[in-house]
Amino acid sequence: MRTLSIVGARPQFVKIAPVCRAIQRRNAQGGERIDDLIVHTGQHYDPGMSDVFFQELDIPHAGIHLGVGSGSHGQQTARMLEGIERHILEHKPDAVIVYGDTNSTVAGALAAAKLHIRVVHVEAGLRSFNRLMPEEINRVATDHMSDLLLAPTPTAMRNLAAEQLGERSVYTGDVMFDAVLHARERAGESSQVLERLGLETHGYGVVTLHRAENTSASLLREVLATLDEVARSHIRLVFPVHPRTARMLREELADWKPVERLQVIEPLGYLDMIGLVDAARLVLTDSGGLQKEAFFLGVPCVTLRTETEWVETVQGGGNVVTGVARGPVTAAVASWLTMPARPTFGDGHDAPFGHGHAADEIVQALAKG
Repeated sequence: MRTLSIVGARPQFVKIAPVCRAIQRRNAQGGERIDDLIVHTGQHYDPGMSDVFFQELDIPHAGIHLGVGSGSHGQQTARMLEGIERHILEHKPDAVIVYGDTNSTVAGALAAAKLHIRVVHVEAGLRSFNRLMPEEINRVATDHMSDLLLAPTPTAMRNLAAEQLGERSVYTGDVMFDAVLHARERAGESSQVLERLGLETHGYGVVTLHRAENTSASLLREVLATLDEVARSHIRLVFPVHPRTARMLREELADWKPVERLQVIEPLGYLDMIGLVDAARLVLTDSGGLQKEAFFLGVPCVTLRTETEWVETVQGGGNVVTGVARGPVTAAVASWLTMPARPTFGDGHDAPFGHGHAADEIVQALAKG
């Protein structure tokens, strides 16, 4: 079986790594071989958001790099669509595998569907029910174009069934749980991020911000004021700045200076980021992936959005969804800080994310046809 795997953004690099290992295990055991060719769209082209993940996670070299770079949603998706279509026609895969909910995801699905190539969607069925999010549009469109929908949770399976997609859907568990378990062990062996940054275990919080709705100039200024208040009054914060956010800080908010206990740093590699979060007291983020990573690691999360597609983290007691207003955010932080450093919500084993073997389930479902 020949497959093309379409990736282009940091979360997709994390998700594909366990799947690559599962394909290698299957091929070593005999039976029908899966020959997977990775297509890197170049949606994330900064080395700190791309190259380091391939190196640290032992992801096979991308055989094709489209180099699309930045641009509006339409420009970026159009360039991806053109490039992916060209390589599908050249390589004639039996299936195209797409991951998550980025522009790379929807471009890969659309190119394959138009050419009548089987589309396999890893992390299908997520819904925030907020169509203002570009990711929500990408998810819904990709799911309805896909032939095999691989769902990470029972909630995702229910969402797919509600949209009459249940017959194409398989519950596999969450491949990011596989990734976190693998990375946590490796980070414990190799990461020196706490020493480098002068941090003490449980003595700081981690912040990430990257979503478009939080990085407009006006709203970003409000969010930064909230973070300054949290750092000044509650706990030291470490803020690895996403390239999109960094650009806004340079171009629109150059007058902003973080308070002393808000430590702004460059993006981290995956192992350092897992090590940083694993030792943190809490996390504040608008990232869907980091909400789960924190939950798997047993670290409390404050989600800087008005909804989450990962409702299981809220139901499991590890995540509070606050939006970005100062009052709710600081109240949530203060509440977490009254609790033990490691609250008693699960490390993922008690949640419906599977048991760390999602990649093998994905490969098995792929091979069944």
